[in-house]
Amino acid sequence: MGVDTPGMHLADWFLTPQERGNPAWKGPSWTEGNLAVPRVHGATYFDRLVDEVEALQSGDHLFFTDWRGDPDQLMRPDGPTLSELFAGAARRGVVVKGLLWRSHSDDVGYSEQENRELGDDVAEAGGEVLLDGRVRRAGSHHQKLVVLRHPGRPELDVAFAGGIDLCHNRRDDASHAGDPQPLPMAQAYGPHPPWHDTQLELRGPVVGALDTVFRERWTDPHPIDGRNIVAWVQDKLTSEDLDADPLPEQPPDPQPCGPAAAQVLRTYPRKRPPYPFAPRGERSIARAYRKAVLRARRLIYVEDQYMWSPQISELFADALRDNPRLHLVVVVPRHADVDGRLALPPNEIGRAQALEICRKAAGDRVHVFDVENHAGTPVYVHAKVCVVDDVWATIGSDNFNRRSWSHDSELCCAVLDSTLDEREPRDPAGRGDGARRYARELRLTLWREHMDLPADGSKDDGLVDPEEAVRTIQEAADELDAWHRRGRTGPRPPGRVRPHQPEEPGLLTRIWAEPVYRLVYDPDGRSFRAKLRGNW
Repeated sequence: MGVDTPGMHLADWFLTPQERGNPAWKGPSWTEGNLAVPRVHGATYFDRLVDEVEALQSGDHLFFTDWRGDPDQLMRPDGPTLSELFAGAARRGVVVKGLLWRSHSDDVGYSEQENRELGDDVAEAGGEVLLDGRVRRAGSHHQKLVVLRHPGRPELDVAFAGGIDLCHNRRDDASHAGDPQPLPMAQAYGPHPPWHDTQLELRGPVVGALDTVFRERWTDPHPIDGRNIVAWVQDKLTSEDLDADPLPEQPPDPQPCGPAAAQVLRTYPRKRPPYPFAPRGERSIARAYRKAVLRARRLIYVEDQYMWSPQISELFADALRDNPRLHLVVVVPRHADVDGRLALPPNEIGRAQALEICRKAAGDRVHVFDVENHAGTPVYVHAKVCVVDDVWATIGSDNFNRRSWSHDSELCCAVLDSTLDEREPRDPAGRGDGARRYARELRLTLWREHMDLPADGSKDDGLVDPEEAVRTIQEAADELDAWHRRGRTGPRPPGRVRPHQPEEPGLLTRIWAEPVYRLVYDPDGRSFRAKLRGNW
């Protein structure tokens, strides 16, 4: 059965070429016949990645993009490290090509040195990793993508896209004890910060579209250093590779192998010199969310690192006002990832403003939670997930903030499953779309963990129907919160979610922190005309 049904067409949810707004995109509007499998937690994703990379043979392709890559990151408890994994593939004759963001210095909390070291290790083995500085000022390359192609054996092709960087802090699992190789964060998260994240494993024709995403960036003819004179001098002194070698010919797309339609969505800012593949920028992520959120009728579920920006929260507020049965459930980190009198307030302001706008629109239909492990340590929510009415779902690198929707490079995949979910209600929105197995199961997978329910779904009662599901998770969060207020006396209630209480900065703090938040933390990469018109 195709994804289209008598009550729904793919174009009802997916962007048409005209709606994407970037005629330079040479990939398909969407692809059908894909297999999409969410990989929740860094440990799960890393384990799968090791299996797939170690199976690559001479002449196969390993392409990747990332925000940060730590060469010594253990992919499994006993290894290999990331550097060993990718360099080992290169030594076997695999074509290994990577694009890492040309990050800021380690001295200011970023990853310039680690990214350079990973590139050096892979280059010594015969691969090629470039530090990509072709970004808008104060921007970053935030896409997290691995594409594995097998020329002559396309049935083995696979891609991984989502929110998980190939670096420290990410290799956590459902226990949320944290990665044994931590990065420093706010003190509330402890010495090994618990970390919640998601990545999407994809097979089928969509792998070809994601291959195109990598190739577009790799073949961008503009200087890799972004015409930054300081970076140019540094690269010359260190003999950094500044020229991308030719890529092998792109293999044909894999044949259909699953029930899902997938749409590749990106953010690229408008900048000078322009990206050849997005000369006026691309904001298909923002446009896709707008189309899907305004179609929502019963339940929008979001997991997000930030949940910032009045412009984004107004989109949710409009949908909530127009649909009196619609609920918004959001899972965010309890605390920002940084401490400090200067760094913390701008983080707090953005979320407080966004949540206030939503709550003014819908009051008790807005439910915001954070997560803790069983020891009571907050879990840092780094996932970027959205599920609308158990029909349309995304996993990506993009956060719900203005920066991700307009300023940095981002990548996510929206999925519509042809498999109807037979559990009641079969059509929660009442639009004839029908609940879809992938979207509903993604939401339930995440909620089962957050509520300490069996992963096999044997105790999903109260989680399927949107109205009951919201009541169930709210009651669980309230009960755990009450246990904490009682001084943790008696048995700990099941579950890990608690009602989120955002910090409210004082007036004097807001006076200086709000401009910093808007200009530095959450900049706008749209053109002046788009800003003026409020268009994405």
